[in-house]
Amino acid sequence: MDYLPLCVNVAVSVLAGFVTFRAVPAVAKKLLAANLFGKDLNKDCDKRIPEALGVVSGAIFLVMHFALIPVPSLGCWLSKNCPGYPQIQLVQLLAALLALCCMLLLGFADDVLNLPWRHKLALPAVAALPLLTTYLLTEGPTTVLIPEPLRPLLGLHVHLGALYYVYMGLLCVFCTNAINILAGVNGLEAGQTVIIAASIAIFNLIELHGDAWYSHLFSLYFMVPLLCTTLGLLYHNWFPANVFVGDTFCYFAGMAFAVVGILGHFGKTMLLFFMPQLFNFAYSAPQLFHLLPCPRHRIPRFDRTSGKLDVSFARAKVDDISLLGHLVLRIGDCTGLISVRWKVDPDEAYVEFGNLTLLNLLLLHFGRVHERTLTLRTLSVQVLGSVLAFTIRYPLARIFYES
Repeated sequence: MDYLPLCVNVAVSVLAGFVTFRAVPAVAKKLLAANLFGKDLNKDCDKRIPEALGVVSGAIFLVMHFALIPVPSLGCWLSKNCPGYPQIQLVQLLAALLALCCMLLLGFADDVLNLPWRHKLALPAVAALPLLTTYLLTEGPTTVLIPEPLRPLLGLHVHLGALYYVYMGLLCVFCTNAINILAGVNGLEAGQTVIIAASIAIFNLIELHGDAWYSHLFSLYFMVPLLCTTLGLLYHNWFPANVFVGDTFCYFAGMAFAVVGILGHFGKTMLLFFMPQLFNFAYSAPQLFHLLPCPRHRIPRFDRTSGKLDVSFARAKVDDISLLGHLVLRIGDCTGLISVRWKVDPDEAYVEFGNLTLLNLLLLHFGRVHERTLTLRTLSVQVLGSVLAFTIRYPLARIFYES
């Protein structure tokens, strides 16, 4: 394997990260002049903060990859050892870039037009169509390796066929929305992206000497520039944030993870690095699927007196909550997962419950903290999730697979 293309990618990625760092303030002024801004609800001020700056890191990421399109093919040409040399890899690279371009455009449109949630679920599926079509035309594998204890019943592999494409489409939808759902404090969206990208890059480096080395090399071509450009953006988004990354960044970064998971053929392993997001999605599901009332903003509540963040609450009439919603509240209250307050007014009974997000859960169990502290604690959970992912992927996997 020739490491020259990877070295070129790393060098240009560092340059792209520096360009992102310098470009964000300049573009922020233009977005502010165009009235594309938001207000930080977790601070006692009315400062206008430019929104959707993820478009800068995303655009620089794409421009860099457009310039380096020949580099992976050059590696194939030098090594003469790439499966499908080199047309299949070039087609996959172009399909991945097309999917990312679509997601960047649709994400920016969401920031400008403020689309409803049902559209946010549909947009990633649309952007994933070029990727899934290419996967089909290049005859990508649709089999799943079965763990050893189940092989007497199911055999070595199970061919999923069309169901595998459904799985990949859902993977794109999940990745693009998972980062967006776990958000609400300065630096969190970009911070978790940095940790996930670094974790996947480490995993790719470990697997470079395996049989599927080219798939992991392909993944590194995406993860290294994503890591560098996100670091340039994170500097300006860290507490106290001078810019907001917007849905543009969340969608783009999520699609980048979905692309490498699908084309790198390690979708299941990639989901291991999303364990905090998977938990946050499952925990938020009663509100996301409207078993319980879901306010537009579920971010922690800012206490102006202490300057700290506390659990934010949603409120509903008791009679308006379904039987299943009541069951969720009762179980959550008994297990300590939800803070519930049952109250009775002279006219009607109502209930207040903590919004179901990982941020509020951390505040519920560890008390009120400043915003920076909450960001650091949440990112620490992300790091612990990556450590657990590597533990499952290597030591524990040997129990169920021979290699």
